[in-house]
Order: sequence, then structure tokens, then C-alpha cells
Amino acid sequence: MSRVAVVTGGTRGIGRAICRRLKDDGFTVVANYGGNDDAAKAFSDETGIAVYKWDVGDHEACLDGCAKVESEVGPIEVVVNNAGITRDGVLHKMSFDDWNEVMRINLGGCFNMAKATFPGMRERKWGRIVNIGSINGQAGQYGQVNYAAAKSGIHGFTKALAQEGARSGITVNAIAPGYIDTDMVAAVPEPVLEKIVAKIPVGRLGQAEEIARGVAFLCSEDAGFVTGSTMSINGGQHMY
Repeated sequence: MSRVAVVTGGTRGIGRAICRRLKDDGFTVVANYGGNDDAAKAFSDETGIAVYKWDVGDHEACLDGCAKVESEVGPIEVVVNNAGITRDGVLHKMSFDDWNEVMRINLGGCFNMAKATFPGMRERKWGRIVNIGSINGQAGQYGQVNYAAAKSGIHGFTKALAQEGARSGITVNAIAPGYIDTDMVAAVPEPVLEKIVAKIPVGRLGQAEEIARGVAFLCSEDAGFVTGSTMSINGGQHMY
């Protein structure tokens, strides 16, 4: 039986590409989503990938959702924490709700999903967790103190959890995408986007499939000696 992989925020953008790639690689893929029922149904109809709805920022919802997946599909052995939102604004105009919601979903979702699946991975002595961080969690970004803090937190969370899972055959890694050609980036005003692209050495936005290829490697047997790492896929925009 193929390994079960859950991808949060899996029906659109980068998550969609990750789901498709993991399915092509032989995983039994489940796509979690949070809100858009029509988009989720269209995605499932097109790909044949099962979709499950729950809020990754809700701890109990994650426990219940993962338990349902395991009872209906099988033990969850791969988790890709991709779900994320933005609520941009400079600090003096940012509400607490804008701060808290980004932290709750983007960073809290990683904790919630790990709590729901890590114990089973330890028992089975195998697991893969891939957390989607961001170039803006590495370098910071004006008007994104909430998003940058959450994504930076994901990178630290990854390193710490990797140490806990290493002896149990569980790898925990992160990918830090740069600017990728998705709906989220498409919402950036054109003059701003032109300035962003001008700072990318390869001269273009990334493609979601390029992130998916990185995720696929980290989820594979070939990546068994890679843990606690952050893979930067950003066209050379930020190097360190």
C-alpha cells in the first residue's frame, strides 16, 4: 500500500502542485482545505485526489481531521504544512486580529498538524514532515511583521522538531520559496511586482511545480539523511 500524504492548503497554488507531484510519485494524497468548497470539489474532480475540510489553526479540528483521514484512508506518514494566509500592513496600522490570525494559521497549523501525526510516525519509525516557510521569513519584508514572524518561526520549529524525530526515522525539513507565480503573488500591484522581479537574479517568478519538486525529494526515501534543513528555492534572490 502506498504511503498516505496530507497536504494542507492543498487545492490551490503551491499546494495544488505539491499534491499532483506527490500523486505522480506514488503517494496516496489527501488535500486539506479551509474554505473554498467549489474550488476543492473542482480540484478533486480533476485530479481524483480526496479533499478534507478543516481549519489548520484549530487544534481540535486538526486532531479530528487527521483521525478521520487515518480511519478512511490509512496512517498518515507524510505531512506537508503548506496552508498559509497574509494580512499585510505596517505595524502601526496592523490590528491584533491581523497579527493573531496569521500566527494562528501559518505557524499554529504546523504545531497542530505535527501533534496530530507525529506520535503515529514515531510508533511506525518512519515519517516525513515538510513545512513551507518563505524568503520573507529569512530576510524580512516591509509591511509583513506578522507573516515574516510566522514563517521565521516555521524555520525554527523545523530545526527543533527534526532533533526530536531523528532517532525515530522521521525527517523534518522546510522549504523557503521566493516569489512564485500564484494567485497570492498575482494580487501584488504590477509596479511593485516589476520591482520584485528585477531583484531576482534569474529574472523571473518561480513556478509552483518547482517548489513541488523540492517537496517531492524531501518526502522520498532518498532524503533519509536530510533533516532540520531549509531548502531555499528563490531564484537567487536571497542567499545566505
